[in-house]
Amino acid sequence: MKHLSGDTRVLVADGARALVLRNDGDGAFPNLRLERSYEQDNPATREQGSDKPGRTNDSLGRRSAMETTDWHKVAEDRFVQGIADDMAKDLQAGAFTNFILAAPAIALGEFRKASSSALTEATIMEIDKDLTNHPIDKIEKIVVKALEDAKA
Repeated sequence: MKHLSGDTRVLVADGARALVLRNDGDGAFPNLRLERSYEQDNPATREQGSDKPGRTNDSLGRRSAMETTDWHKVAEDRFVQGIADDMAKDLQAGAFTNFILAAPAIALGEFRKASSSALTEATIMEIDKDLTNHPIDKIEKIVVKALEDAKA
């Protein structure tokens, strides 16, 4: 049964910011509170790397440019990986048993790849929305509505 119990953690994340919320209420009267937050300074790739892309030769001696590294995306992926690792440690330590993730599609995909199997099993819902700039009371309403809609 999907509900916002006291042992549920809600992670609201994107590639640069994340909020870990704890329900201090119960399933009938949820009350999300900020447990911790993450933020990273991640400038655009053009500001992170100034080298020209490398060159390579193929078997016929033709030279071509290599694809440039998207340093911004690399940093976002590492950021999500770090949060997934922290959440897995909290789960293993018994801090929560149910997990809800709200993130835009790309961050959801990265988080799925980075999640431990135990965290994947604890996940009761994924919400494909960027809620990082919403106030916590608005996030709470969106999460409760999503859970109610999932029951129907």
